[in-house]
Amino acid sequence: MTEENAKRVVVIGAGVAGLTTAIALQQKGYAVSIVAETIPTDPKSIRYTSIWAGAHHVSHADGEPKQEKFDKDTFDVMWELSAPGGEAEHCFLRLPQTDYYFDGRNTHLDWMPDWKPLPESSLIPNAQTGVSFTTLTIDTPAYLRYLWDRFTSGGGQFARGAVQHINQVIEGGPFIFSSPFRHQPVDALVLCPGLGARSLGGVEDKDVYPVRGQVVILKAPWIKFGRTASHLEQGLWTYIIPRRCGDVIVGGTKLDNDWYPIARPETTREIFERSLALCPELAPPEIRAQREPTVDDLYPIIVEEGCGFRPARKGGVRLDVEWVKGPKADIPVVSNYGHGGGGYQSSWGTASVVVELLEKASASKQV
Repeated sequence: MTEENAKRVVVIGAGVAGLTTAIALQQKGYAVSIVAETIPTDPKSIRYTSIWAGAHHVSHADGEPKQEKFDKDTFDVMWELSAPGGEAEHCFLRLPQTDYYFDGRNTHLDWMPDWKPLPESSLIPNAQTGVSFTTLTIDTPAYLRYLWDRFTSGGGQFARGAVQHINQVIEGGPFIFSSPFRHQPVDALVLCPGLGARSLGGVEDKDVYPVRGQVVILKAPWIKFGRTASHLEQGLWTYIIPRRCGDVIVGGTKLDNDWYPIARPETTREIFERSLALCPELAPPEIRAQREPTVDDLYPIIVEEGCGFRPARKGGVRLDVEWVKGPKADIPVVSNYGHGGGGYQSSWGTASVVVELLEKASASKQV
């Protein structure tokens, strides 16, 4: 497609799913605009979940073929982006990862580099199994800014707006909220609204619900490994996620339909108790050299506390296409939301599916 006749696609949402999808569409030659209330350069907000994520590439697919493919495809892209000397290397940290399981799992990540099961003698108390492998962590503020800059430098346009109904954009174009007299036709719409899918008119997906995750960011540049313990039957897991910048994200919680928008002090302390038990190395080296560290030793190195609402969905990610009436003709509307806590891990994989769905929809219309 030439720039003049490129089909115009509007993406609703500028979280990691929306930005990644917008870039994937750009790479296919579409002229892409994003409409969103918040973007990566805005101050941190509970309304923008992507920036609160840990995040590391540790797949939650548990052997489910479709989700596993999303995650594998995304890992391949991120591994390439994280290559030494690459333009996005600063967003990632490649490292050794160790996972402990209290439910007996051990094979669902056997496709990861350097994967091997842990011997029983290496397990932590009460863990039934464990594995080690190589993966990467993602500095979410840096990575979101990288995606944003890549999208805008590639010719992507942005309009800030709180979309009440998808028909507002279908009829008025992406700039209906910011420049109402700047009408731009829309050839296709892609929905990446995250938790907003619950209330967005024309979608109103009541299968979408929040999963509250609380984290603490520590300044601990001496941590160069990842470590996770899964207590999924208790609705939580403990994770240690270092970033290239020297921050370490410790968490976490997994509370369905919990809308409390700020960090609970008692939860921070409970996270510290679990994290220090899993990883005593979190405490500053000078303290560990003198005595056994305690939870109170972690408070002086806190950078920030916070929480985010993972946009989960009963039945998993919604990836489909529907035809919706437009001003002159029906247009395809592609959905890509409901990633829960796996938005980063599956972002490039699901974005490629959006491209495929849109290409097939356009081809069917021409027949």
